[in-house]
Amino acid sequence: MKVLSIGSDRKLFEDGSAVSERIKEYGAMVEEYHVVVFAKHSLGLQKKQLAPNVWIYSTNSISRWLYVHDASRIGEEIVFKNKFIRGQAVITAQDPFESGLSAYKVKKRWQLPLEIQLHTDPFSPNFNSFLNIIRKFIARMILRKADSVRVVTKELRDKISAMTKARINILPIYIDSARLESAKASFDLHTRFGWHFILLVVSRLAPEKNLSLALETLALVYDKYPDTGLVIVGSGPEMGRLKALAKKLKIENAVAFVGWQDDITSYYKTANAFIQTSLFEGYGLSLIEAGLSGLPILTTPVGIAKELESGRDVYIYPADRPDLFALGVLDLIRNNFKRESLRINMMYTLKNKLISKEEYLKRVIENWQSASKQIQ
Repeated sequence: MKVLSIGSDRKLFEDGSAVSERIKEYGAMVEEYHVVVFAKHSLGLQKKQLAPNVWIYSTNSISRWLYVHDASRIGEEIVFKNKFIRGQAVITAQDPFESGLSAYKVKKRWQLPLEIQLHTDPFSPNFNSFLNIIRKFIARMILRKADSVRVVTKELRDKISAMTKARINILPIYIDSARLESAKASFDLHTRFGWHFILLVVSRLAPEKNLSLALETLALVYDKYPDTGLVIVGSGPEMGRLKALAKKLKIENAVAFVGWQDDITSYYKTANAFIQTSLFEGYGLSLIEAGLSGLPILTTPVGIAKELESGRDVYIYPADRPDLFALGVLDLIRNNFKRESLRINMMYTLKNKLISKEEYLKRVIENWQSASKQIQ
């Protein structure tokens, strides 16, 4: 089987990155694996061979507005030059938006089956920026044209089931649970920052992540326990606004913005609790990583959290209730038994929910084999 994938993860071009290693594993299961990646010409990324049968291509676009055109053009060339044959090939798009539109153009030109991957929730009422409204329109069209759809949660499957005639497969994101559980911390956040109880956020600093809620929660807790701190791992367009809000709430000395970290093991392993405040999530990778690392969790009802039990696995509160989040944090500060109970229950639940790498790869290739025999 030959596979053409279209997406936007530029870490593929970084030697040894987790995503580049995963792509090699995909390649080991098929005859050829080609990946087209959205990227501007200014980044200087060039075609690269990762394995004997795995290649990655940059769109080298002058502008991001040309990503779709350039990706579909390169994709069509790959399909033609490498003799992709219906029944023995599939196109997969890493989202139903720009990637999906590019992949659909290749599908339409060469009449090849199309798999769409859905990792976020574009049909949440909070997916409402100007660009996201356009993406939502594109997603509805692309899902109708897809031959196969891969989603990460049952909720996403239920949301799109009426939009597409394609077969919908649920395949959670693979996480190396053994590696996370056995990983060792190289430093202690308490030593580094001096706080007694530390809340951890691992997130892109974007509006939909609703990180104001984390700051407002800390402010309420800080009044009673001023030796509490918040460490935020991540970067993004909200950085300036969030720093200003921390100052306005008079907690700037209790918040550490540390940016993205290549290795966040020490953060997961030495914080006291994890907080997720998103307005919507497709899955919630960092929440799973926190749970596997042994952290008790407070979260909004998004992504995989909807499949967890509040009060047993995690604490789940509405996205507009910092008062409830604060009560949850106070309970964890005061109640060591509850912290331990949440930690143990969550790890047990995740062990029963997550699948092995072998099972994950097996289901990926089965999805492609099934999709390759379909076309609409």
